[in-house]
Amino acid sequence: MILRVINHSFHYEMENLCRVFYPYEKIKVVRDYDGEDEIVAVTRLEDENTLFVSLKTESFDSFIKKEDNQGDDLEKSMATMLFELMKKATGYTPKWGILTGVRPSKLMNSLISTEGEDGAKQIFTNDLLVTEQKTELAYRVAKAEKRIMDLTEDNSFSLYISIPFCPTRCNYCSFVSHSVDRAGKLLPEYVDNLCDELALTGKIAKDLGLRLESVYWGGGTPTTLSARQLAKTLKAVENSFDLSYCREYTVEAGRADTVTEDKLRELKAAGVGRISINPQTFNDEVLANIGRRHTVQDVLDAYALARKIGFDNINMDLIVGLTGDSSDSFNLTVDKSVELEPESITLHTLALKRSSNLVTHGEAVESGEVTNKMLEYAQSRFYSGGYKPYYMYRQSRSLGNLENVGWCKPGFECLYNVFMMEECHTVLAVGAGAVTKLKEPQGKNIERIFNFKYPYEYNSGFDEIKSRKQYVYDFYKKYGKANL
Repeated sequence: MILRVINHSFHYEMENLCRVFYPYEKIKVVRDYDGEDEIVAVTRLEDENTLFVSLKTESFDSFIKKEDNQGDDLEKSMATMLFELMKKATGYTPKWGILTGVRPSKLMNSLISTEGEDGAKQIFTNDLLVTEQKTELAYRVAKAEKRIMDLTEDNSFSLYISIPFCPTRCNYCSFVSHSVDRAGKLLPEYVDNLCDELALTGKIAKDLGLRLESVYWGGGTPTTLSARQLAKTLKAVENSFDLSYCREYTVEAGRADTVTEDKLRELKAAGVGRISINPQTFNDEVLANIGRRHTVQDVLDAYALARKIGFDNINMDLIVGLTGDSSDSFNLTVDKSVELEPESITLHTLALKRSSNLVTHGEAVESGEVTNKMLEYAQSRFYSGGYKPYYMYRQSRSLGNLENVGWCKPGFECLYNVFMMEECHTVLAVGAGAVTKLKEPQGKNIERIFNFKYPYEYNSGFDEIKSRKQYVYDFYKKYGKANL
């Protein structure tokens, strides 16, 4: 697809909007174009008040010209015009309207603070063309997130621990995760370095007088580590950080083929209170399609084992739109998850990541319209099952520009998810691919420290990792942290 951008700087938003309607098209943004293409969109600012947008496809050719835009938001007006043309050309009406941002609930909270609740909702539905159902979802999530955001203080921080290893790579995944079959030899040195980085990071946090609010182990699959490696890393966390104020300690035990009794007992003994056991689907055929080696029964066994050992805060992840999953099959997955009664369920819309096997192999996926109907069914069942939405974000290239939502029973919100996504406070991150996000106390400035992405880089360049961490001191000196 060709997107022509003439006399304006709104190319980023226009490109994102094109991707909502044409998720399988490679979008090329150009200033000039005189060739032939199946789809060509033209966006032009003719003068300070006049906008022109056209769209040509094999079966559609139309334009809109607006000459009375004085006083209006030019970018929003252009997005609305392009939205209307693409809606007519495709017959699809995205439920989030022209809103393409990652965090709709963050925008909702911002608008509530300036426009009030009714005013914020009206802007969503009238100006941004969001449906009433999605607007209400954003509102409910925004209110839940605000309560969690209010828990944080200027000296708060969270700790993220990256374990970028998995038993296999799923077909939808583009994360920097390595199968243990190929990269298992890196693990012993990786764990040693990770423990050293934890010790260094804990010293920095102590020196700065920072207070640890939540710990989150993500990946990859953290329980890819052996029980001994888990125990060593858990001990490094305990020895390096003051956990007395920690509100939440989460470890993703996402893949059932990595869950064993000895690993779960190590987590429980170390004070981990929340784990994820992620079926993604309760359909064995779909599990095989996406590259999982375990079965539905393995998931059920892992879940039962976690309950037996005493875990009373378990999350399950589900994905809408997996390869070969039908509406009926997905609805059965939702029903089964509600029947099991985990404390929280995180529902993800499949995202078409460019480097995933799903995209590179050109596998078929559901339309945005069908995907939204699946989400609507899940939402209805979750509400009736006693769950409420508390957390939301959207990914680029998700089917239908649809959302990921965390649902939970009252009192079981994942605090880290909100702290991290809403950038409430600093997140100190360790491990390969980890990104430390430094939040200005009493301000909005965010600065980042990037670790090397790949485990082999992390191991070979560990001295550089340690050197970069020293910038945390500089950041808090710059913004006047009291203890320095």
